[in-house]
Amino acid sequence: MTSLADSPQPSSTSSAPAGQTRPSATEEQVAQTVARLRATFAGGRTREPRWRLDQLAAVQKLLDESEGQIAEALASDLGRPAHDAWLGDVASSRAEASYARKHLRRWMRRRRTSMPLSMRPGRAFYQYEPLGVVLVIGPWNYPVYLTLGPLIGALAAGNCAVVKPSEHAPATSALLARLIPEYLDPDAVAVLEGEAGTTQALLEQGMDHAFFTGGPEIGKRVMEGAARHLTPVTLELGGKSPVIVTKDADLQVAARRIAWTKLLNSGQTCIAPDYVLVEEPVRDELVELITTTVHAFRGDAQGGLRVVNERQFDRLSGLLATSGGRVALGGASDRSTLTVDPTVLVDPDPESPVMTEEIFGPILPVLTVSSLGEAITFVNSRPKPLAAYLFSSSKESRERLLAEVSSGGAVINHLSMHCLVPQLPFGGVGNSGMGAYHGEWGFQTFSHRKAVLAKPARPDPMLMYPPYTDRAKKIIRKLF
Repeated sequence: MTSLADSPQPSSTSSAPAGQTRPSATEEQVAQTVARLRATFAGGRTREPRWRLDQLAAVQKLLDESEGQIAEALASDLGRPAHDAWLGDVASSRAEASYARKHLRRWMRRRRTSMPLSMRPGRAFYQYEPLGVVLVIGPWNYPVYLTLGPLIGALAAGNCAVVKPSEHAPATSALLARLIPEYLDPDAVAVLEGEAGTTQALLEQGMDHAFFTGGPEIGKRVMEGAARHLTPVTLELGGKSPVIVTKDADLQVAARRIAWTKLLNSGQTCIAPDYVLVEEPVRDELVELITTTVHAFRGDAQGGLRVVNERQFDRLSGLLATSGGRVALGGASDRSTLTVDPTVLVDPDPESPVMTEEIFGPILPVLTVSSLGEAITFVNSRPKPLAAYLFSSSKESRERLLAEVSSGGAVINHLSMHCLVPQLPFGGVGNSGMGAYHGEWGFQTFSHRKAVLAKPARPDPMLMYPPYTDRAKKIIRKLF
């Protein structure tokens, strides 16, 4: 087995402002922290509705009072503008906490069910109980939202939690390590910083659930580490999310929405449009609209968009060098500033790395197809994506996409916005992940659904017990 400690490490360019990586928790610190949280959970206070509501309110307060600090950390780690930091990490996280507070008591109620005749008289119901001490492993691309989002589900379900922020966003990791104990119950929620070895040490503690957001390769290693202790996992992994544009689509709207979501966070978004499949009659018009829109959105901004570190920069530069497509926009990069120009590639080689690897950067391949059917066949020939997008005015086309393309989620005539709907489950399928969260789905992910059957002591018909007469056997067969 390949250990988590063998996973790629961050380059020096992704370090905190002082140029140093954050210190990693020792194995002793990991063991002591988990033991402390287990003692808290055993005491029972996290099960109480009031405690859960207070923690959710504290998450909201943390976000309200620390927005400026969060924006500064995200600017340091990712070069993200303050408005994008608010939209992508602060507002989205706050909305999750607010929604959970409003609906928590309903989620916690027992649910009565019907029973077969053979089980009557009695009552059947199920209730949700917390799992215990859970692990949330955050990513670097939205290091607040994609760390606090799962944590909100864990707290709503009444768990204690260890948060392991991404070492690739060290300024944000340091900020979360400071803020979370200030605002949340420090005996129930702990932050442990570190690299892959810290994650491995945490998994060795036999956590009650592990929630990981990141890439498929590291996701597989997390699952391997969890399997040794039969720790259940939720994996939010990503993949190449396609956009299909049919010839009857509103091309101006499609171009604006594709450009906007691709530019967000320099394209470093798990549900960003990874590539576009457009019907041939409107391909050139769509490409021109996208390039014009990118210029309009960027205004007077010069140069490329910053990516997280040298390793990611080198990977993206390699994708550009081997695509085989026509560059309709951009194509340049600058290693000294870790920036990559917003780039549109027309008809790259379908077998080139830019079309077989998740891009996770400001590069958008646009491929020509002859029909919706050809586009669907292309998508289905590859690993299942985290999201599938369609721009079309045809109801038939919409229903066909939903019926024929397997993806974690789908959005019609927009992109990525389904993750901001807490009433919808968010998660992947196949290579793009397993399990779901957001809203009640996050509460359920971090809960055990316990089945309960309550029977009265009487009646207690003797025909149910041996030795069985022929008549008793006939009655039992009819009952069951």
